[in-house]
Amino acid sequence: MNPTAESAGQWPAPARPAALAKPALTPLTAAQKLFLPLGALLFDWLFCLQKAGSNVLVFTVFVVVAQLVLLPKVAAVRRSGYFWLMMGGSLFSGATMAVYGSDVAALACGVSVLMLLGYVNQPHLRLGLYALLTAVGSGMQAGPRVLLRLRLRAPRNAGEGVRRGWFYGRLLLVPVLVLGAFHILFMAANPRYMAYVGRVIDALGEFLLWLLPEVSLVHVVFLTLGFLVTAGAVVLVPVYFFADHESRFGEFVRRHRDRVASFAVRRPNFQPNTHRALDLRKEWVAAVALFALVNVLLLVVNAIDINWLWFGFVPKPGFDLTQFVHEGTYVLIFSILLAMGIVLWFFRRNLNFYVPGLSWLRWGATVWVLQNAVLAVSVGLRNYYYIQYSGLAYKRIGVCFFLLLVFFGLGTVLLKIWQRRSAYSLIRLNFLAVYAAVLLLAAGNWEVWIASYNLQARFRSIDIGFLLDMPGRVLPTLVARRALIDTAPHLTAEAEYGGAEVITAVEAQRRLDAAVAAWKSHYQTHPNWQGRTYTEWRTARTLILN
Repeated sequence: MNPTAESAGQWPAPARPAALAKPALTPLTAAQKLFLPLGALLFDWLFCLQKAGSNVLVFTVFVVVAQLVLLPKVAAVRRSGYFWLMMGGSLFSGATMAVYGSDVAALACGVSVLMLLGYVNQPHLRLGLYALLTAVGSGMQAGPRVLLRLRLRAPRNAGEGVRRGWFYGRLLLVPVLVLGAFHILFMAANPRYMAYVGRVIDALGEFLLWLLPEVSLVHVVFLTLGFLVTAGAVVLVPVYFFADHESRFGEFVRRHRDRVASFAVRRPNFQPNTHRALDLRKEWVAAVALFALVNVLLLVVNAIDINWLWFGFVPKPGFDLTQFVHEGTYVLIFSILLAMGIVLWFFRRNLNFYVPGLSWLRWGATVWVLQNAVLAVSVGLRNYYYIQYSGLAYKRIGVCFFLLLVFFGLGTVLLKIWQRRSAYSLIRLNFLAVYAAVLLLAAGNWEVWIASYNLQARFRSIDIGFLLDMPGRVLPTLVARRALIDTAPHLTAEAEYGGAEVITAVEAQRRLDAAVAAWKSHYQTHPNWQGRTYTEWRTARTLILN
């Protein structure tokens, strides 16, 4: 293995079999044989015709308990801090699903469980993205491999007639599959044929309901899906690709004397050592010149922003605050990301060890990173002014969290500059920061906070359509502020063919009453607890019981 320039402190490759073309189909343990049907039945009971809510927490607890039971008593995974971190993240995000049931909570829970399974599969992994991909690769193979253990062969103690029927059944398998393919093609090409097939299926469904009233196609589908999901969680199929790839990288940049990153042309009359020294000096001169020029340019931009935005900014009448925030924010964010990329490029190899000019290079890059932090503050102020004058929205909250990640990323860039950290180290740290941000987003009752903030008398315009499109837990806040909606000078909602339209206070109240009635009807007609959340229970107490 030829190490790269950023492979200092490589992690040892995980132990693996000598021949790894296909992992052997090891027999299932007694615990796995218990968890597979239990998980399939639990999945069907929790999720069949139910939305995501408290059921996600229950199934997450099942997966976590299964991992603790199936792990050997002495295992490297038990010594992995990432394993325990993902276990805590899985339970925490599952709890947020039981409380809020939001999309970001579902995302956080799914990612946490997958990374948990990835670290169980390869405990030496450190990069969360590789753990996530390892879990996906293992889960896609687990279900089919469990089914392969049920090989297509007759039972050992079966009679001759059973064995003969099994033999001919296997022979007819391919013709039946071909028949099914042509059947699907004819359904797509002939609408009358599809109508006849629909009648046959309806009649067959009614017959099955009469014959087996407790069995339905929906339950069969969810049982099958639950079996595949449970197999991916409790049957480990080793995936070594990402662990092998990660083992080539290290936390720090290592110096290489046999090759130097360069964009200069080798001249035949140069001696090799002289060429490398001059080559590295040219790269240093280019880096210092670039950092000096962009520092001067960024200093001008930051001076303008500080003078304009930081102290006493008040938009003039007719000032397009939306365009000011959107265009300026996107451009500045791209500038910050480009700056981080340039620093990573110049500090990727031997320039980290160029002693004659290393201090100048480091200080120039540090000043540039700090100036980009000032630029990020300006982006935050633009976002703050938009929130102050126009109200909260999902994108504004997203920009806030993105800026937090930018500050963290700039801090890791400083680590790279002064500690010779590798790009792998920065990716690992920033991935953990992104994961922490997702958990924080999952823990927030953002819709209720948005509604509470936007329903203030100081806002001349209220987008009531935007608030009514939010989850039902926002309705008690809207009902409690009916009077403010009546007195709002400007109410808007999404038009039928896109855009926004102005509506009256009477129309806004009618839409609010319709939304409350629809939510009550849905809540009362879906009494099962599996898809409900704590905030829905609180909403029901406010809207129905009071």
